[in-house]
Amino acid sequence: MPFDAFVTGAVETSLNTLLKDDAESQRRLGRLRGKVISVTINEFGKKLIFIFSQQIDVLAVYEGEVDCELALNLTVLPELRQQANLTQMIKADKLALEGDIQLAQQFSALLSGLKPDVEEKLSQYTGDIVAHTLVSGLKTGAQRIRQGARRRQRDLAEVITEEWKLAPQALEIAHFADLVDDLKSDVARFEARLDQLLGRR
Repeated sequence: MPFDAFVTGAVETSLNTLLKDDAESQRRLGRLRGKVISVTINEFGKKLIFIFSQQIDVLAVYEGEVDCELALNLTVLPELRQQANLTQMIKADKLALEGDIQLAQQFSALLSGLKPDVEEKLSQYTGDIVAHTLVSGLKTGAQRIRQGARRRQRDLAEVITEEWKLAPQALEIAHFADLVDDLKSDVARFEARLDQLLGRR
């Protein structure tokens, strides 16, 4: 099986499985019925074409007209689920969009509504207690990793500003900004005084 067919098949199956279990997502899908959206993942130069009908069909190649084209990096993909972020992503050049932005927002709303209940699915195979323990353990582990990353980021920022003196501290920046404001005021007063003196002559 070619790699593209494997990827599109996996994405299509996952999305339709999640859609099937959620009436609200079915309603959101109805707004996109008959539309075609292309999403290009920049790192791979690969396109995924989403065709909306009673379900979602995902293709790697499509000959027809596309209603909306999106291009983004893989790291930005999770942000696509937050509809409010779309315009900021476009302004920050994280997302390239051609076509109807409203379609992109509806697509984002559809994705944001798809929340898999991993614990419920897992419990069908392992039982409730094992599924709960595994999911709780994974959530705790992910939280510890995030906390560790934030701590390292704080430590690095402290080393850069305090020990290596590569970046100024917040107070130094504020003091510098105050000095610049004072200098602007002094220059404005000097210019006014100069104009006054020249005017007398």
